[in-house]
Amino acid sequence: MSQSPVLALKEWASVCHALLEGEQIIDLRKGGLHETDRHFGVAASRAWLYPTVEHQRRELLLAAYRHWIDLAPGSPVGAPITLHGWVEVIESHTITTPEALEALTGKVIWTADYAESRLKWKHRDPLWVLVMRAHRLAEPITVPWVEGYGGCTSWVELAGLPDDPSSLAGEPALSDEAFAARLKGVRAALGS
Repeated sequence: MSQSPVLALKEWASVCHALLEGEQIIDLRKGGLHETDRHFGVAASRAWLYPTVEHQRRELLLAAYRHWIDLAPGSPVGAPITLHGWVEVIESHTITTPEALEALTGKVIWTADYAESRLKWKHRDPLWVLVMRAHRLAEPITVPWVEGYGGCTSWVELAGLPDDPSSLAGEPALSDEAFAARLKGVRAALGS
């Protein structure tokens, strides 16, 4: 294990679960209140998935996925963090209109109203669309909580993990063919 920090993307546990189950390949990000320069940016092309319960609420998920809050409980503030996988950021895009968002709402587990609220929040900033390929670890890793991991931010430096997540046993959430098909659908929705 490395003692150098490794970046992790902090997201609702239910969304991490959706990525690792291959249910979605995108994440919609505006960034948290404590982002560097108060704006979101892609800080890494490969990152651990940090499943958090901060801000996660059952009613903000589509009805078919609300039970995932119980299946993937995430890491409460102050508790050890269990990592089940990591992601490669394949592409990133920004959108600014409700029409662009509407084309993507069927590709995430959030309700359309909640996705729209993410677009409207900090309305001067675009909504980032991260297209990611998720990888499940064969064995989850648990790291101890450190005070600096808390707060409303997208990227967190986790210490004590391998420098390269792909060095651990695991598998992609989707086969190459299934991922390519989903990617084609996302690109079509984005008009790219």
